[in-house]
Amino acid sequence: MLKVKQFVFNMFGENTFVVSDPDTKDAVVIDPGMFTDAERREFDDYISVNSLKIIQVINTHLHLDHCFGDNYVRDRYGVKVAANVGDAPLGADLGAQIRRFGGRGAMDGVTIDVPLKEGDIIKVGYGELKVIETPGHSKGGICLYCKDGKFLISGDTLFRGGVGRTDLEGGDARQLTDSIRSKLFTLPDDTAVLPGHDRFTTIGDEKRSNPYV
Repeated sequence: MLKVKQFVFNMFGENTFVVSDPDTKDAVVIDPGMFTDAERREFDDYISVNSLKIIQVINTHLHLDHCFGDNYVRDRYGVKVAANVGDAPLGADLGAQIRRFGGRGAMDGVTIDVPLKEGDIIKVGYGELKVIETPGHSKGGICLYCKDGKFLISGDTLFRGGVGRTDLEGGDARQLTDSIRSKLFTLPDDTAVLPGHDRFTTIGDEKRSNPYV
């Protein structure tokens, strides 16, 4: 059974996840948002203490708060970055995203090494994550579903009582709603939803009470 470790990083309160196989010690890092030296040390300590072998970085999307740490993890651990190519322009110009939020300065862009698409299976030791394309919050938004573990890493597509913003570049409210209804709400009700921000929920709870879908 895959193990999930949650970190809350950067000024946006972004959820970074490490998904690992306790038997093989293989691990993937999903949406690495570490921004400060202290956050990078916290992350590295967890990897070291648990003797994990990072095999890939995966992004649910490439808004800046979800990829502050992409290049750090890529370079330190010698792995590739996987994401949907629909978000390649976002990754290439993180400086523009920073300015959009009132920030200053430059930031190296993120390059997609491994393009992910609907139905791709990512092996993590003996476990699997399935790629579900969920555009709407961004053009290349994806979610990652673990059937055996009964969990979904939803990025900024679906939240507890909410959905992702659609007023940023690549956002489309109708497309987002369709992604959630046609793809996520078809999953079992007891599937745990691990979003990109805030608290966890379940598919069943969101089907019953989410006012935005």
